[in-house]
Amino acid sequence: MPYRAFDRQQVFTLPPALNDWVPPDHAVRFVAAFLDAIPAEQYAAMGLDLVGAARGAPAYHPLALLGAWVGGFVSGIRSSRKLEAACRDSIPLRWLSANQTPDHNTLWRFYQAHRAGMRQLLTRTVEVALAADLVPLAVLAIDGTKVSGNASRDRTYDAAGLAALMTRVEGAIADLEAQNTSSNDDGPPRLPPGLARAQALRARVQTALAQVQAPDGPNRLNLTDPDAGLLPTRHGWVAGYNAQAAVTPTSADPAGTMGLLITAADVTTAPDDHAQLLPLLAASRATTGRDPDAALADGGYHNGPTLAACAAQAQVVVIPETQGRPRLVAPYHQDRFSYEADTDQIRCPEEQVLSFRFLRQRADGEERVYRAAAGVCRDCPAFGTCTTNRRQGRELTRSPYTSTLQAHRTWMASEAAQTLRRQRQTLVEPVFGILKEHLGLRRFWLRGQAAVAAEWRLLATACNLRTLARYWRTGQLVLGPAQ
Repeated sequence: MPYRAFDRQQVFTLPPALNDWVPPDHAVRFVAAFLDAIPAEQYAAMGLDLVGAARGAPAYHPLALLGAWVGGFVSGIRSSRKLEAACRDSIPLRWLSANQTPDHNTLWRFYQAHRAGMRQLLTRTVEVALAADLVPLAVLAIDGTKVSGNASRDRTYDAAGLAALMTRVEGAIADLEAQNTSSNDDGPPRLPPGLARAQALRARVQTALAQVQAPDGPNRLNLTDPDAGLLPTRHGWVAGYNAQAAVTPTSADPAGTMGLLITAADVTTAPDDHAQLLPLLAASRATTGRDPDAALADGGYHNGPTLAACAAQAQVVVIPETQGRPRLVAPYHQDRFSYEADTDQIRCPEEQVLSFRFLRQRADGEERVYRAAAGVCRDCPAFGTCTTNRRQGRELTRSPYTSTLQAHRTWMASEAAQTLRRQRQTLVEPVFGILKEHLGLRRFWLRGQAAVAAEWRLLATACNLRTLARYWRTGQLVLGPAQ
């Protein structure tokens, strides 16, 4: 068969149109439509002036730079240098930036100046989905993932470690100063690079040591990113952040496929998730305007204060306990004991009495401690199963949340709760998979909690745009011009 003409020196008979180089259903076309549909007043709230000054050297249009960053995040590009190369070499991103090729310094200065305002783009994606009636909000799955920061865990020190490091740094500075004094260099006076770095390190160590030694300060601090926490993961400890997300399924498209939408996203340095459910629910409520029919979370979010607050708000939550079913169905589990409020005592399944002994202080408040007589427990036929404590007998506690925990335990045993529970992993886990595998979330690139939170929300925005683009292609989502 004959071959097509192949000539790298070929010239165009007519000037090419940039618009012809990108397919009509390409994702960057939806990104452009999404950004073009944002009203000017919302851009003003984000700190972006779309008009520009009447005089002076022409600058890159804000939508060209914003489009480059949003399109880059959708494509898994978060580095300003890689984004510069993509605006030059990638046809879709070149189309999105209107054939302009800003350098990495221009891109970085724009991102640094406007990343706080760009956090509003996540809210805008949810508003677009709500306007298209794509968010039934029947369930909302909440989960977190530990992500390494732009810092090494080996740079995290406690007070003793910082004091020892300060001693070593002071010794190194003394040696460098001695070398500098004995130098025969006749040039202008200057600080040797090694000495300058050592003095800068000493200043950082002094600041960190003062923070750690403060009465309300942290137990340890990372010298590279002071905001990063030392967090446990499946692969060991990392210096990073606990990235939280609230995910809800969207309506089915014509093919019967549902999408996943992030309605709230934030980062914290807390090593666990116990205190994160309520803030995520509040953030999702602020974005969507209402609470979900049911909120789903794993056992890491289970605690009394959270369940009590949800009960006060009449919010249905599905959160399993970490102790597991074998303990819950044990014959002498605490739920098998009955509390007698009139006498303030607890009666065990063997009709023995546990009396109030003392108050114990906990992080979430006081709890009342009840114990049976040690001799009664030793003589009981259930000894060895109910308790093995020969000196004190069986001990139970009651807190202000005991009744709430028991009510939630009863709810979790129902078939309705178990049906909802099985949906959680199919909602939030795929989103984290997309973020890590397709959008490159293996570590955060920025430092400081505020900057990382902006990076995380822009990643969530990119994830939502990928979902909404599918509905845009099918015609279920139509974006008109900005009002």
